Amino acid sequence: MIEEREEETAFGTERIAFVAAATELATGTRARLAATYGDCPVEEAQIVVSLGGDGFMLETMHRLLGTGTPVYGLNCGSVGFLMNEFLEGDLRARLGQAKAAMLHPLRMHAVTVTGRVEEALALNEVALLRQFRQTAKIRISVDGRVRLPELICDGILVSTPAGSTAYNLSAHGPIVPLSANLLPMTPISAFRPRRWRGALLPSGADVLFEVLETEKRPVAAVADFTEVRDVVSVAISEDRSLRAVVLFDPDHGLSERILAEQFTV
Repeated sequence: MIEEREEETAFGTERIAFVAAATELATGTRARLAATYGDCPVEEAQIVVSLGGDGFMLETMHRLLGTGTPVYGLNCGSVGFLMNEFLEGDLRARLGQAKAAMLHPLRMHAVTVTGRVEEALALNEVALLRQFRQTAKIRISVDGRVRLPELICDGILVSTPAGSTAYNLSAHGPIVPLSANLLPMTPISAFRPRRWRGALLPSGADVLFEVLETEKRPVAAVADFTEVRDVVSVAISEDRSLRAVVLFDPDHGLSERILAEQFTV
């Protein structure tokens, strides 16, 4: 069932919580909006308004992950791919007309050389990266079957559709629409096989990365904000029991932005 979709919201707009990045523009805007529309604790809010850039928006989405509380971003940063246009007026009406995108995270299960197990969630991507000068050697399995016995590279990542325009795109991975039910797997500076450009996996796929020659070629795993160093294996799967609810102005939704990004030159 496709759940990464955009739909009309049915959320109340009476109790709004404002959260802001630690910048002068964001904190100043928060003070003005709170004075105009009121402010309540995040735990009691019907909608959370995030003031900042994409990085702070991602932090806010993680904070609200699984709560069902929608987050609406106002761009007080630079790129603002996940954000709405910065306008302070008539905010309550904008929130009432917004559409919601439902996003599922990836769950990372990482095991280190000492046997320690770390789990983390990612709304953008899970990436494996070489820690030092030596390239990484990684074995790739999908749904229990080895698909690539050895990839020599600087790293590799698995992205969500929403994150496909971020690090994945910078690594020359494909942009994936929200409704595609696909996860891009993209190598980072692949050396061997030199011509391998990655794969598109079903969203229900179970991915296993096994790090080869761990002492000579240490590798770190990163799930959005969580980094685990010296990993020996990393399992990745989509967690459909959790979702982030993100609000966008009409005609400027996440699906449209992802589509438009494919025609940007």
